[in-house]
Amino acid sequence: MPAIRDVSDIRVLTIGAAMNSEILVCDAAYFRIEYEINPYMDTGLQPDVRAAIAEHEAIVRAHRAAGRYVRHIPAAWECPDMVYTANAAVVRGSRAVLGAPPPERKSEVPYFRDWLEADGFEVLEAPYPFSGQGDALACGELLLAGYGQRTDRRMHAVLGEYLDYDADQVVALRTVSAQSYDLDLAVAVVAADTIAYHPHALDEPSRQRLQGLHRHRGVDLVEVSTAEAARFALNLVSDGTTVTMTAGAPRLAADLRARGFTVVELDTTELRKGGGGVRCTALTLDTPARRHR
Repeated sequence: MPAIRDVSDIRVLTIGAAMNSEILVCDAAYFRIEYEINPYMDTGLQPDVRAAIAEHEAIVRAHRAAGRYVRHIPAAWECPDMVYTANAAVVRGSRAVLGAPPPERKSEVPYFRDWLEADGFEVLEAPYPFSGQGDALACGELLLAGYGQRTDRRMHAVLGEYLDYDADQVVALRTVSAQSYDLDLAVAVVAADTIAYHPHALDEPSRQRLQGLHRHRGVDLVEVSTAEAARFALNLVSDGTTVTMTAGAPRLAADLRARGFTVVELDTTELRKGGGGVRCTALTLDTPARRHR
């Protein structure tokens, strides 16, 4: 591998590499439940912060062991959910669209805007409610775009225009329950040609769109049960070779291993008390821009 001089070199090198090669995380030092904005949060059931920090550190070690380059933004006291960096933005190439979260999480936005701009990204503020990468999952040249809970569907056109996706590359997927408040609890991109999903978390047109990817693009669809989806099985990070996921979903883990993936299962008991797992704690920074011809 050529010598890496700075972060921009890393981004160039990872453009042609596996997905999720470069990710941004935030430590869990101030993680706590101060409000209830999803069904998993209960202010009367506080996480064990030391255990949550240990879980997060184990996730970071797993990313590094898989060969992923991990960037870090420090936690801020007034942002108890900042550990869930996936909601901060969605990135493609040198551009980023900031998340527009519920009011309780608005204080996070300036920190992420400043970090992204300092790192050289062109940053756009979302004009409508938008859950960042939680509702925007890159899948090869496609963007699986969630809506129905925290993201306004009008954001799909904004993402397509600013991040340079054609209309037919933005695959709209509507989640239908508060438990799947973000798409990354209902759908997981395992590889550019492999998607895992919980059918009952999506409406019928959305399920048909995924079936269309199977029929017309040869995408392998892996169904996940209600029980395993409820344990955050789909909230995973994959680089196309190694899948880092929550423990407690043995059927999905076995299905992925049978397809040739290396699977690493980790405890996320405390982190899930805030409504997030492995995927929620990582913002992908290396989704490649379109190569124009």
